[in-house]
Amino acid sequence: MRGVIGVISDTHGLMRPEALRGLAGVDLILHAGDVGKPEVLDALGRIAPVRAVRGNVDRGAWAEALPRDAVAEVAGARIYLLHDIAGLCLDPAAAGMRAVVYGHSHRAAREVRGGVLFLNPGSAGPRRFRLPVTMARIIVDGGTVRAETMDLDVTQT
Repeated sequence: MRGVIGVISDTHGLMRPEALRGLAGVDLILHAGDVGKPEVLDALGRIAPVRAVRGNVDRGAWAEALPRDAVAEVAGARIYLLHDIAGLCLDPAAAGMRAVVYGHSHRAAREVRGGVLFLNPGSAGPRRFRLPVTMARIIVDGGTVRAETMDLDVTQT
């Protein structure tokens, strides 16, 4: 079984065309919070099914409908999704997770701990702190889960 997951976070209401192009062809999109506007989820939903969690800037009735955390399963791999890694309140390996996806810091990060992939795709929204504008993909292939970070190479702020 194979699946490709687009991973995006911290859009803060800005849906960049570069990010939409980077998500083309994925089987599922995970948004790790700070969506900013419901229109962002609408745009993502035109590409693939979306699982999103609420971030600290997500307010209003539309945002209240978003969970604080979620579990997605693709090609047999369970992935735990939350906004701020500081809120992780489970042992992902013991819970059968193959990956933990989070956002909040705007800094892309990717590491394996205890056999679990921890992935922050960085921020695909407005540039902050001179950090690059990034997103990621998770590729599930057989029993293997790997990730790649994508620099969106944008010139605007």
